[in-house]
Amino acid sequence: MMKALVTGGGGFLGTRIVGLLQARGDEVTALGRNRYPHHERSQIRTIKADLRDGAAVHKACQGMDIVYHVGALAGVWGKRRDYFGTNVEGTRNVIRACQDAGVPKIVYTSTPSVVFGKDELCGVDESQPYPNRFLTNYAASKAQAERDILAANCQSLATVSLRPHLIWGPGDTQLIPRVIIRAKARRLIRVGDGENLVDITYIDNAADAHLCAGDALGFGSACSGKAYFISQGEPVSLWSWLAELLDGLKLPRVERSASTSTAYRIGAAMEMVYRIFRLQGEPPMTRFVALQLGKAHYFDITAAQRDLGYQPSVSTKEGLTRLVKSLCDEGPDSLEAA
Repeated sequence: MMKALVTGGGGFLGTRIVGLLQARGDEVTALGRNRYPHHERSQIRTIKADLRDGAAVHKACQGMDIVYHVGALAGVWGKRRDYFGTNVEGTRNVIRACQDAGVPKIVYTSTPSVVFGKDELCGVDESQPYPNRFLTNYAASKAQAERDILAANCQSLATVSLRPHLIWGPGDTQLIPRVIIRAKARRLIRVGDGENLVDITYIDNAADAHLCAGDALGFGSACSGKAYFISQGEPVSLWSWLAELLDGLKLPRVERSASTSTAYRIGAAMEMVYRIFRLQGEPPMTRFVALQLGKAHYFDITAAQRDLGYQPSVSTKEGLTRLVKSLCDEGPDSLEAA
């Protein structure tokens, strides 16, 4: 039995990792900014703490055999100091705490956004370099945090970084609900020619990849000090897949479209307006979102299969069936609340 700490343990991915660890008999602690009644009902030990609080993180890491560092500030828009505070300084707090407490392993949740600049990414592997410039503070902060995690790998602390792409499935409160709410309001616009291939990752597969990495990780192991792309292993045609989802929910299909270059220009203009006038919230379109919606971005997961023993156990088709069923079972009001 392992003693495991999961930062961000109350979030979408963190909750699923906690559940898998508990199911196999590990002693799990979930750390996050809030209380998590669903964990308390399952008798999961929880710690309410901010990753920027070094003392609290240090205390939480005491006695742990492994830390799954999932917690992060996500999003495509926001202040640099907020993203770097949580994602970089928070990660450095986790690293220092593990070093001081003698925790031997960290599995870090990164993102493929750390290698996304402006160009399409078609079947690239982990040799793809970080871009010279990032379009979001989120991606920039996650890239720096990943560098720190991998640089910390040593004989006493083995580290590995996972890059799951576009995690989706039942329980998602971010990606899929935002798509559906826009579709209901007929505000969803297809960007590009609709043929771009994109990698996605079903939630159970993303969580399972973390357990695979934790089990494979150790000083001198094939995965120590390395980063890995995680996905379904087969990209989807983004807009065809979204159309299938909307059809399953009996929602209107996307009727309006814009070229990628037009959406990019609109995103740049909106970003400028939001900065100049210090508007609250997130622009309806940004440069990063335009490129993510209109260009191809999929990855080679051969290394994860070889070094981690990762295999996506839930197919994209089965995952979509489960997602549609869960959304239909929840009723029409659930997504509006999200």
